[in-house]
Amino acid sequence: MSDEREVQQVLARYVRATDRRDGRTQGGLFTDDAVVRIFTRTGPDHYQPVGEPLIGGAGVEYAVTHLMAPHPEGGTSHHTTHDHLIEVDGDRAHLNAQFVVFRVQASARPAGGWPAGVSGAQGTVEPIESGYYDTDLRRVRGEWKIVKHSVLMDMPIAFPGA
Repeated sequence: MSDEREVQQVLARYVRATDRRDGRTQGGLFTDDAVVRIFTRTGPDHYQPVGEPLIGGAGVEYAVTHLMAPHPEGGTSHHTTHDHLIEVDGDRAHLNAQFVVFRVQASARPAGGWPAGVSGAQGTVEPIESGYYDTDLRRVRGEWKIVKHSVLMDMPIAFPGA
């Protein structure tokens, strides 16, 4: 597999771990000294940091496990990434990708079953976030790891208690 494809798969594993709220898997994608920051757009091509950075895979694992809200009953999220720009230089790589996050909520199946004439998926899918991931990676013992990860949100973001 090419280095570019391996780098792209790190991001694919990252978004799937986010959707599952799997802090251990997501944290394992980062180096021990990685820096993760969230930014919000404040103007054309201008972003402002939000909150404190997360440090290392352990910080990422803690945040996903303890700070992300669980999905509601019958709900999940679905991250998609697009237009990956990947540059590899030896054991270092840079990845920039657009993302959209969808909230998915399944409808509860009625106790008596679905009414006559109902067909297809039952529930809603709603876009709730978008932006860019801007990520630096380093090959560590043959495996690509994230060393710097910036989440560039298109909209303001609020944290509970902030």
